[in-house]
Order: sequence, then structure tokens, then C-alpha cells
Amino acid sequence: MAALPLATAELCDANAHLILNGELRALHPTFQIYGRRQVFSGPIVTLKVFEDNVLVREFLEEKGNGRVLVVDGGGSLRCAILGGNPVQQAQNNGWAGIVVNGCIRDVDEINGCDIGVRALASHPMKPNRKRIGEKHVPVNMAGTRICDGEWLYADTDGILISS
Repeated sequence: MAALPLATAELCDANAHLILNGELRALHPTFQIYGRRQVFSGPIVTLKVFEDNVLVREFLEEKGNGRVLVVDGGGSLRCAILGGNPVQQAQNNGWAGIVVNGCIRDVDEINGCDIGVRALASHPMKPNRKRIGEKHVPVNMAGTRICDGEWLYADTDGILISS
């Protein structure tokens, strides 16, 4: 499975054996769709933070090379851990998408960017800036374990993770 050749529903239909053995997993449908790119895919880079966005910003300052940043924000709904400026930078640096198990802000600005963004909700409060978190670690979110280097496929039907 390389670039997104088919819709996620078609990938599921054509790969029942991969679903059964756990090599293809669907995230629970808890994410809202933001950004202009509704369909995106790429190799995953993982990050685990809680109400802190310093590491998120640092990752998005790097060249994305078509990767997808998966941020486990602990499901916090108390503040945003991603805003418009880092998303703009991610777009300019070639990231394919960002999936946040938490909140974002600056929605109008993010919706103007040609990048795929998924998050639980929007929230106007800014996060802490303590640089606390873990990079390149397995994260558990939306009903599945996600590891660095796996592939993510997203469209308007949902998000798939493939080993």
C-alpha cells in the first residue's frame, strides 16, 4: 500500500484479510475534518503530548516529505495543541497531514491551508509551552495502537492505519 489509490471504504472491502489479522485498522470515527485536503496519506510520525504544543511545532518546522504527524494529545478538550501558524508551516514544509487526538484553534486559517487536518474539536484556549512529550513512540488513540513508520490513509469516510 503506497499512495492512496482507492477510497478508504474500498481499501477495507478489498483487504478483509488485512483487517482480520490487524495489519489494517480503522480509527474510531471521532475526528472532525479540517484543512482543504480532505484526502491524504503518508508514512506516520508519532508524538505524545498533553496540553503542550512545543514538540508539535518543532516537528512541523522540519521537512515533512509527505509524512503524516499523528499527535496523541490525550484526548484533552481543555485547550488547543495545534493552531494556524504551525499548520501553515506544515503545508509549506511538505507534510501531507496532521491527526490530533485533541483540539485545534484558528480553524478558518487552517481551513485555508492545503493540508489534511483531523482533530477532535476546536478550542480557543492556547496550550502550555513546557516542551514535555515523547517522540517516535507507539500511541494508543481512537481504538488502535499506532506506531512510527506505519501508513495512514484518510478521506471523508474515515482514517485507516496500515502496518
